Amino acid sequence: MKYTIIALNLLFSLLLNSCGVYNFTGAKPVNAKTFQVNYFQNNAELIEPGIERTFTLELQDIIQSQTNLNLVSQGGELLYEGEIVDYRISPMTATADQRAAQNRLTIAVNVRFSNRNKEEDNFEKRFSFFYDFDANEQLVGAKLSSGLDEIFERITQDIFNESLAKW
Repeated sequence: MKYTIIALNLLFSLLLNSCGVYNFTGAKPVNAKTFQVNYFQNNAELIEPGIERTFTLELQDIIQSQTNLNLVSQGGELLYEGEIVDYRISPMTATADQRAAQNRLTIAVNVRFSNRNKEEDNFEKRFSFFYDFDANEQLVGAKLSSGLDEIFERITQDIFNESLAKW
């Protein structure tokens, strides 16, 4: 009985130590308490009004929801800044009579990330994603909103992974 208790205690302590620090979002431990997301300007040749504000807010939201960092307006230990550099709609597939059957909305964002506590984590990188839609539909209203949601969800997750999860 004594050996069983000792073995169980040993097994239990090994299980606790072997996992280390883990969380369900995949973010590595960061020696920072604050982050700052500067406004992302829309510098694309084709301008869709309001997407820069939407993107900035979505980037703030994903970092707040997946970490315990505090959002600050200035002096953040982690700094995200950049600009939307591409907003493009292009035909993807054609029909037999040489008309577009499907179009693709592509958005690209240039991001500069700075970690004031660990400068080797700093980077400047371009992130992009796309949304395909039927060529017979106009990309307005709910269709545009769902496309932007899908694109921004993927781009912000990629930025999060690159800066905090290190995937």
